[in-house]
Amino acid sequence: MIAFVSGGARSGKSRYAESLARTWQAEAGGELYYLATAEAASHLADTEMARRIARHRHERGEDWTTLEEPVSLDVAIEKVADQGTVLLDCLTLWASQVLYASSLNEGAAVAMLRTVMHEVRSRALRLVVVSNDVNEGLPIRAAEVQRYVAFLQHLHHQVVTEAEVAVQVIAGCPVAWKGSVLEKGKLKGVPPCVP
Repeated sequence: MIAFVSGGARSGKSRYAESLARTWQAEAGGELYYLATAEAASHLADTEMARRIARHRHERGEDWTTLEEPVSLDVAIEKVADQGTVLLDCLTLWASQVLYASSLNEGAAVAMLRTVMHEVRSRALRLVVVSNDVNEGLPIRAAEVQRYVAFLQHLHHQVVTEAEVAVQVIAGCPVAWKGSVLEKGKLKGVPPCVP
């Protein structure tokens, strides 16, 4: 089972994705994994990023196993026990690290993401992928920004094509774009708004 959760900066998408992962884990059992594409110990992590990582860890609680992997998602997914639920946070940062801090080319990165989703399916894992809506404003003319946005949007398309659920979070509330149905006024399999 794969879900894609997007939203703007500080929209509540990560908290919402955590809620969704917990819901799926409660239904199916197994362990909870937080696959972080940011490294807390990295010398590249600035003070603001370090504070955000610490806050997210505190809010998540102790029942998550954290895997820090800035690029090699395929290596990280191999560490997940069968029946596990994985929250990948976030595809936006992963895309920038692929383009600007690794030797991986765009085609190889797309292939890796497909491999990860195939592994999730073949091992009956559950995967919730978080990403940012970065293409919602006025078009930016800078060539490198356009390259990044195009690459990220390509990744979004790949994940949403495979996902059973695609949700955009706006002000903490989900808008289901794919795979969820209303049942008694609530989105089935998708938690309600988070504070």
